[in-house]
Amino acid sequence: MLLKNAGLLFFKLGHERQLVGMMSPHVHLLGRTSFVLVSLCKNNIPFPTAPAGEGPPGLAAPGRHPRQRPPPSSTRPPRSEQPGPALAVVPKALSGAAPARGLLGSVVCPAGPPHCRPFSGAARELQPAAGRRLPARMAAPLVLVILAAVTVRAALYRSSLAAFIAERVEVASPLNAWKRVVEGLALLDLGVSPYSGAIFHETPLIIYLFHFVIEYAELVFMITDILTAVALYLAIQDYNKVVFKKQKLLIELDKYAPDVAELIRTPMEMHYIPLKVALVYLLNPFTVMSCVAKSTCAISNTVIAFFILATIRGSAFLSAVFLALATYQSLYPITLFAPALLYLLQRQFIPIKPKSKSFWLFTMQYAALYLCSLVVIICLSFFLLNSWDFIPSVYGFILSVPDLTPNIGLFWYFFAEMFEHFSLFFVCVFQINVFFYTIPLAVKLKEHPVFFMFVQLAIISIFKSYPTVGDVALYMAFLPVWSHLYRFLRNIFILSCLLIACSLLFPVLWHLWIFAGSANSNFYYAITLTFNIGQILLISDYFYAFLRREYYLSHGLHLTRQDGTEAMLVLK
Repeated sequence: MLLKNAGLLFFKLGHERQLVGMMSPHVHLLGRTSFVLVSLCKNNIPFPTAPAGEGPPGLAAPGRHPRQRPPPSSTRPPRSEQPGPALAVVPKALSGAAPARGLLGSVVCPAGPPHCRPFSGAARELQPAAGRRLPARMAAPLVLVILAAVTVRAALYRSSLAAFIAERVEVASPLNAWKRVVEGLALLDLGVSPYSGAIFHETPLIIYLFHFVIEYAELVFMITDILTAVALYLAIQDYNKVVFKKQKLLIELDKYAPDVAELIRTPMEMHYIPLKVALVYLLNPFTVMSCVAKSTCAISNTVIAFFILATIRGSAFLSAVFLALATYQSLYPITLFAPALLYLLQRQFIPIKPKSKSFWLFTMQYAALYLCSLVVIICLSFFLLNSWDFIPSVYGFILSVPDLTPNIGLFWYFFAEMFEHFSLFFVCVFQINVFFYTIPLAVKLKEHPVFFMFVQLAIISIFKSYPTVGDVALYMAFLPVWSHLYRFLRNIFILSCLLIACSLLFPVLWHLWIFAGSANSNFYYAITLTFNIGQILLISDYFYAFLRREYYLSHGLHLTRQDGTEAMLVLK
């Protein structure tokens, strides 16, 4: 009894000092050790005897720092081979009574080595990282990444490559090319509607924005890239917290199979993911080229990034407003309504059931916010121009695809070869691809709306009528978020090499076609088609890996058939 009371006292002392961030290594170790002693006393479990020469279990051997790991022994298996889930604390041989309650909920007691090790490695990594001050330590690397990105962009703006990049059809399309924005500004200054001709196809808010900041256009585009990276950084930071809490809850509810400890994500492995996302976006050559070419695709990416941030933070109003802005800008982000709604429903703890009244009530509220925001933005555009000419010039241009300037999309070559009286039917067939996959993906990924959002962004960048490399850069920035899926990807190396090779061959085949005259449009469209097929296979590979990991978490890593042979998981 005396030992039990002493253990409670020291454990309380260590836990309280840990909360204020003042705990020394010795008090922290004492608190952990006393926690196990209390658990053993509460369940009337005999104290385990340590093997000879090791000292008390959980304590450091003489002459070694308490936080230093003990040297590996031949009798102790490596961490990856230890059986049981990640929250192993007390060996199964000693757990004769009900499991004790600890800092992480119920203490799981699987089979283990012959001595008790409080807070095994995986359990220690799964503890909340509130007292580690992770965001403060990551602010400096983010600032360095931003400075490096600004330096690269500023250097390219002052180089002779800026004009070359601005003319590339992979970077600028008829919708977002900077020279078309300049043409629209010139018409506006002359008192003529910028939509009177067939040159300008951007939205009215964009032209009025640059009407006031045309002299600082380079600075505006660099700021938009920085804002996009910071928004993605903050969004993924919050998303990782949600993932960790959900994973911890499922562990406590025993929803995972017992042999999937190596699939459990830890705060340490998720620690640098937001920084990697910002790094991949800011230093991606596709993003850099879009910024240097002053493609307005960068502004669309910023709006979508803020929409993602507002959605993940659970703000239905801001999410609807930014989604309306993104739809107003390029139409296709309307398909992001479904993943945003699913995520917000989960944040509100509303069951995703068609028979639920709360489900339909929240859906109608979010849809009303979205539609009202979109109507307000469109009416504001009308008041700025005093005309509705922008609707057919922007949205009609996107849907009907009248300009067949070559780009990295699938439309231009196909409709250049198409008979005129068949074009309307095939335009509808091509356009429906962006919207067709939304409903089946919503059914399959209703429990994982952020991954659904990632897949939908990729589908938009592949099947939209006038895509650019800036659209590809946005969804590629999310690849570090799914780094835990790398072990399940089947063709990642081949697909990476394919996309890189296609990116390098775009200017080569363009030069052979347009300038050298030794090739024709078939060569350029072939590399375009290969690039898009590579993107489709990449997203399919990630989709398969995601579903495979989720299946393993529920059913275990080692699948067997009824006859005892090893089974293989196949995606159908």
